[in-house]
Amino acid sequence: MKINFASAALPKSGILVALADEGGKLLPLGALADKRCNGQLTKAIKASKFEGKRDSVLDCLAPGGGFDRILIIGTGAGESLGEKEIELLGGVIAGALQTAKAKVASIAVELPAKTKVKLEDAAALVASGASLRVYSFESYKTKKPEKNGAIDSLTILSSVAAKAKKAFEPLSAIREGVHLARDLVNEPANILFPIEFATRAKALSKSGVQVEILNAAQMKKLGMAALLGVAQGSPHEARLVVMKWNGGKKGVKPVAFIGKGVTFDTGGVSIKPAAGMEDMKGDMGGAACVTGLMLALAKRKAKVNAVGAIGIVENAIDGKAQRPGDVVKSMSGQTIAVLNTDAEGRLVLADVLWYIQDRFKPKFMVNLATLTGAILVALGKEHAGLFSNNDDLSTRLSEAGNSTGEKVWRMPLTPEYDKLIDHDVADMKNIGGRHAGSITAAQFLQRFVNKVPWAHLDVAGTAMDSIKTPINQSWASGWGVRLLNRLVAEHYEK
Repeated sequence: MKINFASAALPKSGILVALADEGGKLLPLGALADKRCNGQLTKAIKASKFEGKRDSVLDCLAPGGGFDRILIIGTGAGESLGEKEIELLGGVIAGALQTAKAKVASIAVELPAKTKVKLEDAAALVASGASLRVYSFESYKTKKPEKNGAIDSLTILSSVAAKAKKAFEPLSAIREGVHLARDLVNEPANILFPIEFATRAKALSKSGVQVEILNAAQMKKLGMAALLGVAQGSPHEARLVVMKWNGGKKGVKPVAFIGKGVTFDTGGVSIKPAAGMEDMKGDMGGAACVTGLMLALAKRKAKVNAVGAIGIVENAIDGKAQRPGDVVKSMSGQTIAVLNTDAEGRLVLADVLWYIQDRFKPKFMVNLATLTGAILVALGKEHAGLFSNNDDLSTRLSEAGNSTGEKVWRMPLTPEYDKLIDHDVADMKNIGGRHAGSITAAQFLQRFVNKVPWAHLDVAGTAMDSIKTPINQSWASGWGVRLLNRLVAEHYEK
C-alpha cells in the first residue's frame, strides 16, 4: 500500500475519511465536506444517533458533493487520545476501508480539542496504524484471493503534511521490521528451516547491518553442546546468526537482543501431542522479532550500537535425537541434564546468552522466546511474561509496553524457585517440575547471564495465534519489534 501526504484540501471526488469527536461533531474538514454535500453528513449522524465514540464508524454512501462515499470515524474525547490510541485509530480506519472495498482513499487527519499529541505526529501515527493493519501473507496461494479488501493507496490530508511525512519515516521503518517478523513466523517449516532463516537474516546487510553466520562446526568448537544437542535429530544443521548495527559512537557498549529460533518443534523424543502441532512453525517468534527489530533500527538509522543474535535449530526426531536423561555441557562449562527434550528453547538460549555476554560485554541483554505454555496459563494472550535481574530495565520495558500496546507483566525470580532446577547428576536440569513452569524456565536462563542486566520475555502467548487488534489481523503478530524499538529510542540513543 502506498502512502502519500498532502495539504488539507478536500479531494474533488472519491472516498473520504472524516473524523468526528465525542458527541458526533465533525472536525473542520469533515464539516467542510458536509457543507459540500448539502448537510447530508449531519443528517446521517442525527438519523443514526452517531455519537463519535472512539473507533466507531458511520458509512455514508453517495452523499453528494462529488464523493462516492464518506466514512465518518469517531475519535472519542481528545484527552483520551495518546499515541497508542491514534495508531490504533489508523488501523480502525484501514479496516473500515477494507470492509468498504476501497482501493484508493483520502483521510482527513485532524484532532479534537485537548489532544496532547502534535498534529504531524498524529498524521504519521494514523498512516502507521493503517499500514500495519493491511498486512497479509498469501505467498502460497496458487489462486490469489480477490483483492476486494486491498487498499492500493492512502492519502493523508494534513495542514502540516511536510512535517507529517518526515514524522512517518521512522514509523515506516518500524513497519518494515514488524512485517518482516510476521513473514518469518508465518512461513511453513519446510521452507524456513535453519539455513534458510539465516539466509534471510543475511539479507539485512543490504540495509547496513553487519551479519555473521556461525555453522555447526564453529559452534562445536566454541563448546555450544546445549544448542547443538537440540539440533542433532534434524537433517537441517543449526545456525547462529549475529547481526550488528553500529549507529552509535565508536567504542560505546552495545545493547543486545537474543531470540529463540526453533523453526519447528516436534518436542523431540518427548513428543508433543498431534493436535495443534502445526503451530510449532511459530516457535521461532523470538528470533523473528530480533530480526525485525534489527531491520527497523537500521532503516531508521538509530543512533545506537546494537547486537541481535538468534540461535536457529529444528527440534526433530531420528535415531540421533537427544534422549531424556542425556547430559550436555554448555558453552559456560555448566552441565545440564535434559529430562525433557521438549524444554529445548532454554538450551538454545543458554549458549547464545553466554556467547553474547562473553564476546560483546553489552549494556544489557533482552531475550525473547516462545518458551512455555505455562505463561499462557498465567497471563493468557494479553501480556508477555517479563523476568529480570534488573529493576531499571524491567521498568523501562513495562513503560515501553504500555506506550506501544505490547504489554509485559513482571514475574518473580527467587532462590526458592532456582532450587527447583538443581540436579543430582548434573549442575542443573532443564525442567523444574509441574509447578511454576515459566518461572523455573527463567531461572534456568538466569544461570547463564552472570551479572549483566538482563530480561527474559516469554512471548508464547503474544508472538503467534495472538489476539487480533486494529493494527494486527495476522496469525503472526510481529510482537516485540515496536516494544523494543521504543525501549531503545527512549533510553539508549545518543
